[in-house]
Amino acid sequence: MELSRDSILKAVSEYPDRYDNKMLARLLQVKGPDRRLLRQLLSDMVENGLLIKSKNKTFKKTDDLPGVMVIKILDIDEHGDMIGTPEIWKKQTPAPQIIVKEGLSSVKKSARNKATVGVGSRALCQIKQIDGLIVGQVIKRLGSGPSKQLGILQQNGRGWLIQPVNKKSRHVYKPVKVPDEAKLNDLVWFQASRRNIKETRLAEITEIIESTRKGNIATIISLYEHNIPIGFPEDVISQAEALKLPKLSKSHIDLRHLDLITIDPDDAKDFDDAITASPTKEGGWDVWVAIADVAAYVTPDSPLDIAARLKGNSVYLPDTVEPMLPHILSSNLCSLKPNEDRACLAVNILFNENGEKVSHRFCRGIMSSNARLTYMQAQESYKNNYGEHTQTVNKTIQNIFRAYASLKNAREKRAPLNIELPERKVHIDKKGNVSSITIKERFDAHKLVEEFMIQANVAAAEALSEKNIASLSRLHEPPKREKLGGLADYLSVLGLKLSAGERATTQKLNALLKIAETKGLSESVGMAVLRSQSQAIYDAERKGHFGLNLSNYTHFTSPIRRYSDLIVHRALIKAFDLGEDGSTKSEISRLKETAEHISNTERRAMAAERDAKDRYIASYLDNKVGLVFDARITGVTKFGLFITLDETGADGLIPSRSLGREYFIHDEKRKSLIGSDSGKTYKFGRKIKAKLVESTPITGGLIFEMQSKPDKGPIPKIRNLRRDDYSKRKRRKNKK
Repeated sequence: MELSRDSILKAVSEYPDRYDNKMLARLLQVKGPDRRLLRQLLSDMVENGLLIKSKNKTFKKTDDLPGVMVIKILDIDEHGDMIGTPEIWKKQTPAPQIIVKEGLSSVKKSARNKATVGVGSRALCQIKQIDGLIVGQVIKRLGSGPSKQLGILQQNGRGWLIQPVNKKSRHVYKPVKVPDEAKLNDLVWFQASRRNIKETRLAEITEIIESTRKGNIATIISLYEHNIPIGFPEDVISQAEALKLPKLSKSHIDLRHLDLITIDPDDAKDFDDAITASPTKEGGWDVWVAIADVAAYVTPDSPLDIAARLKGNSVYLPDTVEPMLPHILSSNLCSLKPNEDRACLAVNILFNENGEKVSHRFCRGIMSSNARLTYMQAQESYKNNYGEHTQTVNKTIQNIFRAYASLKNAREKRAPLNIELPERKVHIDKKGNVSSITIKERFDAHKLVEEFMIQANVAAAEALSEKNIASLSRLHEPPKREKLGGLADYLSVLGLKLSAGERATTQKLNALLKIAETKGLSESVGMAVLRSQSQAIYDAERKGHFGLNLSNYTHFTSPIRRYSDLIVHRALIKAFDLGEDGSTKSEISRLKETAEHISNTERRAMAAERDAKDRYIASYLDNKVGLVFDARITGVTKFGLFITLDETGADGLIPSRSLGREYFIHDEKRKSLIGSDSGKTYKFGRKIKAKLVESTPITGGLIFEMQSKPDKGPIPKIRNLRRDDYSKRKRRKNKK
């Protein structure tokens, strides 16, 4: 009998609560390796709500589901399908996972209403079981409904309460019922109740996650808040543990003679790129960039591949990394450790004496890195012409820096967008507390590695284009006209000029940044230019990258931490016939869905990284309430000023109501708050002093008071105020 979900459902339907795993194997005539598949199917079917497992470890079919249910869409799976669960589920069994499909009628309605269902949506669905799966056909999209929130269980004199972890939340909730197993400081999912008692907001706890009494509270909250998958299923770990270094074959070249080295941050755990360079007879440079061959281990549609695609990318938090691949791969077998043989996909690029690319070729091979250097070590070795390395490594360092000097000429002609803003690093001690916050030093070694990686990415994009092989590109569109208009308005206030009507180019923006530097406005103008940019995404079509000023660009150099790069590796393997593990028809058919999915996972990773850093910094500043800090205004809104502290990079808010008794008007064009009675002005980019008055580590929120005097300005005319603004101004005057 063929082993499938349907055959299992048929067996347990005929003999409910009679067969356990072993007896089902006999009934279905499952032998050998298929026993593992049976165990996995049974586990998945229990998890997805198709089967119920008794205390005696026997199985029975879940009671039939209603024909129509309201489904909350939670995620997109590895096949690009939307996955949801019933909004209301009162049975003792786990809520089933439902594959949500948009029917033709719902698509037509969505087109008219300009709204389709997606992650976070609610939909009325017709429920069917197809091929052993529960499928919900969308009948109608519904409103957002009660939203699920993350909070921490706390207590005060009146009993239990829930403190939301989102800094936008303005309320504390009282749980209707606290589960018996709940403990103080547990992280919980909850939903606000529609009924409240007087002014007390009630909430229902839907799930207890884990205790936040550990030191890594900021990390735990940020990962769960942004729905980032944590860890790996057992079958993924088992597959990773069984992998070994591939042997040299017809499709591999022995590259162990190359003087390759890795250059990474001092706290790097995985090394996925190695470089070397040597001069050519013609005065140019022969450059090699070797990248970890993740495709040799992670094959399409394998458990490892499914888990990697679901995660989309690694998430780098101040105290840890949530990796895209299990550590046995990311930190060991795929990591280009010094003096150890590793599989790689490499590109050999020839440059002329002006740093312009002449040719490139791709190959697959076995390499061995000669040394692992930090950026500082590489910089020091180059400057002093020696280091604590072998003569071969020191020679390689000298060559790659000389090659970069040549490539830099071509880079300057290309004129990529050149925004240099300080980047801060949060240092965490062994107890999980912030020990210090430092500004990351920026060396030529950083720029060198970046340029080598960009050149490798360009070569990959051009190679796939020449071979007409479908894959993913890295798309960064030019700034939108409205964003440029806002930037031009702001710059005019500073005495700088940008014509919003003209086509934006990196050359024009770079010239603007240079002028700003001479006027001491480098950081504020740099932030304004950065905020005017479109967000970079992945795309199934070949398109350009505005910021790098390149017409064809992809990501090739980080397959350990980016699923996009693994897709590109497989495409190159297919393009150059480098093995049997290249792109498959199935993978190519869903490139568009994959591009959208990993663009979303990249955004959620960035949000989680930012939020974790905010929480750690708020914890660091928690005992510094009352102190005054140097800061800069980095955002202006109707309700207040967003500021960034110079020393720590902490972001906080100065509420408008704390600026004075008069009403402050938000002038969007000038990016300023202006006093309606006095004309006192606080504008974007200005340096100020601010006193910390409130720190909330759970949310990462920081509230400040202004300590600097405002700039003088003209008093706004009342007729320019909106009616609601005028009413507020009048009420404040009457209070005086």
